[in-house]
Amino acid sequence: MSAHPRPPHQRLSLNQATIKYASLAEALDVARAAGYASFGAWREPVAEVGLARAVELVTASGLRLSSLCRAGFFTAPPGAARQAVLDDNRRAIDETAALAAAGAPGSRAVLVLVAGGLPEGDRDLVGARSRAAEAIAELAPVARAAGVTLAIEPMHPIFAADRGVVSTLGQALDLAELVGPEIGVVVDTYHVWWDPQLPAQLARAGASGRIASFQVCDWMTPLSADSLLSRGYMGDGHIDFAAITRMVTDAGYDGDIEVEIFRQEIWDAPYAEVAARAAAAFEATVAPSLP
Repeated sequence: MSAHPRPPHQRLSLNQATIKYASLAEALDVARAAGYASFGAWREPVAEVGLARAVELVTASGLRLSSLCRAGFFTAPPGAARQAVLDDNRRAIDETAALAAAGAPGSRAVLVLVAGGLPEGDRDLVGARSRAAEAIAELAPVARAAGVTLAIEPMHPIFAADRGVVSTLGQALDLAELVGPEIGVVVDTYHVWWDPQLPAQLARAGASGRIASFQVCDWMTPLSADSLLSRGYMGDGHIDFAAITRMVTDAGYDGDIEVEIFRQEIWDAPYAEVAARAAAAFEATVAPSLP
């Protein structure tokens, strides 16, 4: 008879993007059945059931909330479209506060922000970054009042044109420090593993207590036709998880660690299988470097 599998590490969180096609109820059930203690939510599945029902589901799950993904996309020029984005981000702040309050003790009211890419026809990267900074500064008092941390996620430079004009952890920290103490950063291995300044910038983030979320997945080659989907289970690609985990730990981060994988083959696999494989990969690559 085979031994009963060990429960997942208690700092491991299942980000819903890893089982993209699951409803919120299904995703929470999968995480709970697989032994996870924490869950990273996405706004679209929350919207499908409505915030009130989502709060009920999170409470019933008994899971901690590790973050809500995602808001942001701040680079539009002044006008109606930009105002609509700001209004949507205010709603996202309220959603984060409500879901974190509904989660088990230790839940984190962290809203992940993606800066956004260049508007159509725009080549002014500096201007786009400046508009993102202005938007986050406008939202900061709203977040502070709600008890929500706005967490800027730098994205790999391959996405600067279409998704994220904030490309390095250093740039994200520059922006956070400009705005105020309630602004944090996301350390996503997929986006930061390549950066030669990563050790210094993680130490800097730790010194100011700004690491709000730590997300893990691997960088896979050859790249998919959609490079956003070139992620994989930890240990299947090129990232040194032991080194990065030690640096994040040394920087003082002791919160949940989300497995967030965008990959078509993984999305198409049975949810329970994905949750189990993610937990096994975490145990092999990340957990050994945790205190």
